[in-house]
Amino acid sequence: MSLGVLNNIAAVYAENNLNSTQASLQNTLEQLSSGSRINSGADDAAGLSIADGLGAASAALTQSADNATQGVGLLQVADGALSQVTNLLNRGITLATEASNGTLSTSQDAAANQEYQSIPAEINNIGTTTTFNGNSVFSGNAVTVYSGDATTTGGATDALTIADLTSASVGDVGGVIASTGTAISYTPGTGEDLSADVLTSATAAQTALTDTNTAITDVAAQRGYVGSQINTLNAISNVDSTEQENVLSAQNSIQATDYGQATSDLSKYEILSQTGISALAQANSVEQEVTKLLQ
Repeated sequence: MSLGVLNNIAAVYAENNLNSTQASLQNTLEQLSSGSRINSGADDAAGLSIADGLGAASAALTQSADNATQGVGLLQVADGALSQVTNLLNRGITLATEASNGTLSTSQDAAANQEYQSIPAEINNIGTTTTFNGNSVFSGNAVTVYSGDATTTGGATDALTIADLTSASVGDVGGVIASTGTAISYTPGTGEDLSADVLTSATAAQTALTDTNTAITDVAAQRGYVGSQINTLNAISNVDSTEQENVLSAQNSIQATDYGQATSDLSKYEILSQTGISALAQANSVEQEVTKLLQ
């Protein structure tokens, strides 16, 4: 090989290899410091696309589980209120049974009736004032709970409909639940009318007794719907949480830095960087030998 100074080929080789090593070293340090194997589209374009999609799904599923939990909160408020309605109706049963006996005086009938009338009045009050997050619970309007993984095919809704609660409609019997696979809906049935019941006579009290007993059955039916939806939303929340776990695991396997591999690469590139610098220095020093021929 002849000596010359026009082009230092050995130095060019050494420099190119050193630049490549430095780029790999920088990429490895970035992976170690960020915890992510993919820090730009150039690192792994396909992997980045998949990982970002899984990240979106994970975020949606986490919120979906929270959505279901909020729906359960709404239903539990309704169930608690209906439990108190049942307690009131049980007192109404006692009063109507007492007044049905026909042994009470007129003043006693009036006193029993006065207490009995406070029961539908309090039921009206419960139906009007029971709220969740500022919204009326017994509105008869659907409250839609959404769950999904941010894709078109992965979304579903559960439209919770809690029937009106008034003295003229206590409870909910005969409602119909419908499902299309991605949407659950409910059409309320009817409740018992207690608004006209009085205990002013034994005959009227017996009618009130029958109506009040029917109202208890209707409230139990409404609590059955509420309870079934609590179970449904708890199941949805559990499914979403499990799915989110697996999606996050898949994202992690694609995107997370393999620290065993990365630290091994770091050691390799640090050594190559040092030897590359030495090789470049050596290649440059060889060129200096040419000057000795000119002495």
